[in-house]
Amino acid sequence: MITRVLKAYSQLTKTGIIVFSIVSAWAGYALSFEMGQEFSLVNLFVLGAGIYFVAAGAFALNQAQEWKLDGVMPRTQKRPIPQGVFKPWQGYLVSAILIALGLLFLSVLSELTAVLALATIVLYNGVYTLLWKRRWAFGAVPGAIPGALPVVIGFSANTNEIWRPECVYMFLIMFLWQMPHFWSLAIRFKDDYEKGGVPVLPVRLGTSRTMYHIGLYVFAYVGVAVMAPWYLNANLMYVLLVLPISAKLVWEFIKYYRAFDRASWLPFFMWTNLSLLVYLAVPVMDKWIDWVFLRWT
Repeated sequence: MITRVLKAYSQLTKTGIIVFSIVSAWAGYALSFEMGQEFSLVNLFVLGAGIYFVAAGAFALNQAQEWKLDGVMPRTQKRPIPQGVFKPWQGYLVSAILIALGLLFLSVLSELTAVLALATIVLYNGVYTLLWKRRWAFGAVPGAIPGALPVVIGFSANTNEIWRPECVYMFLIMFLWQMPHFWSLAIRFKDDYEKGGVPVLPVRLGTSRTMYHIGLYVFAYVGVAVMAPWYLNANLMYVLLVLPISAKLVWEFIKYYRAFDRASWLPFFMWTNLSLLVYLAVPVMDKWIDWVFLRWT
């Protein structure tokens, strides 16, 4: 019984996806960390815990909001609320507790950090879930804003200057990544979205037009990554990792586009996700390599 409830909780809060949010927040934190600043493992833990609780609460709230839709779509029918493991009101209660805990943790770091987290919830669970997703084929585009904010939340834990070039770069990477990521999934599960009446791009415009738009965002996403030296210090790891992974991702998209087959989506999807981790990690690695080099010279 306990095992079943824990598994259902993990599904309700989408634990696997939360990892991306925590990693991106930590990347933003590390990039805004200044030489000479006192490093605190406690702050790093508080940030990670705060992001976990806020993201888990937002995902739980999303499933409580959309449990009827989830029950119609084969891909989501086994989620805990449609399965009856949790009642909708329990999903709302869990989400409220988690969000409150997350905002409390993040407010310890700074007021701006907590405000940005709250804005993320409002945009995701309010505007995107209730309006953009249900009415607009291109809802994923503005819907990518809350998905890109965790890196800004992490950045704000050290400074209020969130308009610095390196923070803008990280936000753009997170923002642009989401369209190829989501639309390739939408192509794969087009029939599910059609059954649920969700007007995602492949349902409204077809697979061919969706592939065209995926291509536009892939090249914009890779273009921002390749232009990293214009935003921040990019050195050894940029050359060793960013340039090769960018070329590989473009090649995987070309293969995906030529195949024109929903079954061929997985390699492109996996390389898209791997590229995000590389693009977020490399600026941090190059920054810390520079610090070590300066310290020992």
